[in-house]
Amino acid sequence: MRKNIETDHDIITGSPAAAAPAPASLASDAIIPAAAPVGRSWRSRLLGQLTGFGLVGGLAFIVDLAVYNLVRATVLDDSPIWSKVVSVSVATAVAWLGNRYLTFRRERSPHPLREATLFAVVNVVGLLIAAGCLFVSHYVFGFTSQLADNISGNGIGLVLGTAFRFAAYRWFVFAPRTRTLRLARTAHLPSTAPTGGIS
Repeated sequence: MRKNIETDHDIITGSPAAAAPAPASLASDAIIPAAAPVGRSWRSRLLGQLTGFGLVGGLAFIVDLAVYNLVRATVLDDSPIWSKVVSVSVATAVAWLGNRYLTFRRERSPHPLREATLFAVVNVVGLLIAAGCLFVSHYVFGFTSQLADNISGNGIGLVLGTAFRFAAYRWFVFAPRTRTLRLARTAHLPSTAPTGGIS
């Protein structure tokens, strides 16, 4: 009887004994806002990757242009095709290094040879996309003017090829390490599910 009276007195007067369960409620509430920074971090990382991708692509374009004109004016002055092959190869290597160590530096694979091979394959597919747009426009639809060729090849084809390359870089070429880390982090996350009922 005395124990019941003391309990009732604690509830009425708001003593620490009655307020003891409150921290558990506060601790569970503190978990809820944790999801917001994750979304912001994902968006900021994507924005950073897009920016880095654009910078590296611009640098690779300059390298392609410079190497082509240099090789064409010196050692391969009578072979424009092979000059372009050399310039594209050098520009692709620069693009891979830039994307590996700048754009996707946190996601890069520990196997650089495999990654470089995938990178080269993706660039070939991107080139085929641009060439395919030009082929369809020129030979299928019959738009044979120089303006039409530039719109289809260097306009639509370039945009589609670039979009494909970024998506392939992010989710295919530089993805294995990201998936591994994501699974590892998920495995170490504490469970927030209730472990017991009301006692």
